[in-house]
Amino acid sequence: MNIFADLTEEIAVKTALEKHDDPETARIKRFLSLPDLSRQENSPIAALVKRIIALPDFADFDLVTAPEIVSADISFNLFDFPANHPARSHSDTYYVDEKNILRPHTTIMWYYHLGQDAVRQKIAAGQNTGALCHGKVYRKDEIDRSHMNVFHQMDGWFLCPKNKKVITDNDLKQVLIKIAQAIFGSEMEYRFNPDLFPYTDPSLEMEVKVEDKWAEVLGAGVVKGKVLDNLSVDSTVYNGWAFGFGLERLAILSMSLPDIRLLWSQDERIKRQLQLGHKYQEVSKYPPISRDISFVVSKDFVPNNYFDLIRDLGGNLVEEVSLIDTYEDKAKFGAGRLSYAYRIVYRSTERTLTAEDVKTLQEKIEQETKRQFGAEIR
Repeated sequence: MNIFADLTEEIAVKTALEKHDDPETARIKRFLSLPDLSRQENSPIAALVKRIIALPDFADFDLVTAPEIVSADISFNLFDFPANHPARSHSDTYYVDEKNILRPHTTIMWYYHLGQDAVRQKIAAGQNTGALCHGKVYRKDEIDRSHMNVFHQMDGWFLCPKNKKVITDNDLKQVLIKIAQAIFGSEMEYRFNPDLFPYTDPSLEMEVKVEDKWAEVLGAGVVKGKVLDNLSVDSTVYNGWAFGFGLERLAILSMSLPDIRLLWSQDERIKRQLQLGHKYQEVSKYPPISRDISFVVSKDFVPNNYFDLIRDLGGNLVEEVSLIDTYEDKAKFGAGRLSYAYRIVYRSTERTLTAEDVKTLQEKIEQETKRQFGAEIR
């Protein structure tokens, strides 16, 4: 069954956003307008989703389409995130307003799945139920070849009465093995490690061996009883398993991609190669151009917010941003002010950048660093 969550609240929030023209609102609107690669034909992200959905284990699972704008209460409180969890901070999560955020994980689909009358009737009748959900998620993050602040996740969960089956670690492992085999083949090497998630206990992660290196690919756990109770499911009666993972990581490992930005490329030479299991060959290694920026700002400066500014202006032309130096000198800068120095590496995946291209971008970044952060460029 395809389940589409009620988007009334999301539409109202989006309408309110149109009345604002500040930089944060502009970037949020831009993020929301980006295509969902998990639903875009010929994208390897969508190909991953299709392979997983096609597994016989998920034949009776519902497919949930959840809102991209949700309340912080739904995203964090219901899922038992501690009050001091970093994900709750404005430096990690995009707050649309005081109440709502851009969803940082597709695990929120549990709430929307259980909000359906048909699913509640199953629970009341003591029947099994399961669901899958995939799509874009949003988290403030560093800038490098492995991370983007807009990426894609897939989540799944299964609930059943305890008198039918008590879920164990072994159930989790069997599910993860089948998912990994669908992506990396039946001969892939894997191992499991214990992990921690706010909404499952116990939890574990799966690693697979790719090119003689172990890489974490999948996380899962037994659904925490307190979270079931939060969602109005009696944890003395029901139990279940759940998994969640980033789709970009799986695609990068499957194709040996050197740069996450390639997944968004419109260059036909690149797009032709983006096929799961096909080892990516460089179309052309365009040269990087590095530029440094140094400035003095207030101590309340948040690096993740600064990375957003650089993304706003540089887009996919910025390959990496690294901190070179930071220090405090009250006599030189004044109390409560710090000096930061960053190195910005510019490199296009599709063409050779010119010195003039970079000069223009760097000047814009300097101007906006002064305007948005009250910085003094050094």
